[in-house]
Amino acid sequence: MENTSKERFPVIAIGGSYGYGWQQMWKHFLYLFLIGVIVAFANSPMSILQKSEYVDTPGMIALQILAAAYGLLLLPVLKYGGDLLYLRCMRNEKVEIREMFDGFQNNYLNIILANLLTFAIIGLGFVFLIIPGIILACRLVFVPYLVMDKKLEPVAAVEKSWEMTRGHGWKIFGMAMLAILVFILGLLCLIVGVFFALIWISTAFASMYHAIDLEDQKKLMNGNGGEHLAPEV
Repeated sequence: MENTSKERFPVIAIGGSYGYGWQQMWKHFLYLFLIGVIVAFANSPMSILQKSEYVDTPGMIALQILAAAYGLLLLPVLKYGGDLLYLRCMRNEKVEIREMFDGFQNNYLNIILANLLTFAIIGLGFVFLIIPGIILACRLVFVPYLVMDKKLEPVAAVEKSWEMTRGHGWKIFGMAMLAILVFILGLLCLIVGVFFALIWISTAFASMYHAIDLEDQKKLMNGNGGEHLAPEV
């Protein structure tokens, strides 16, 4: 019996990214589920402190200082590691969960500084009437992938993300708007739905990066090939 299902491929489009992300989510579901659990667990201390009512007590102030240090120095490593594994799933590469924690030994300083740099740039953008912050957030969305995938330093990762997203800003903004809708639909299915929604959103953005990266590689290969081609006689 002939298989009528068509396999999707990464496409630089909103629907294409969510479609390919959906396909890859189910293909690598157990790995992505575990990655999501680890990231959710890593985020839980921050969430608990934000919801605490005892803000002004000395003990809570000390905990907030520790939480800030945790959010700046530890949490980004796990999030960036998770982004790398999402990307590996988009590429159908071998996934090893231990890679989520490799950033503590390798590339640690680049991860922390890249996270601080993007946070500062986007934060300044939001200070200036919000819209610049939205633009900057869209243009710098690929920084974690570039730090982990290409091993770029923070400034180089910011510059490369800006370059890669040139001409794709509206698509990325549209993906973010669709992510809100996906999240709301997840809320309608209670906690379980939200968890699946967050995984799908992450796969979609990893898919978009993968598609643009493939396009850049093709352009580079065509450019290099053209330079070395001898004219036909």
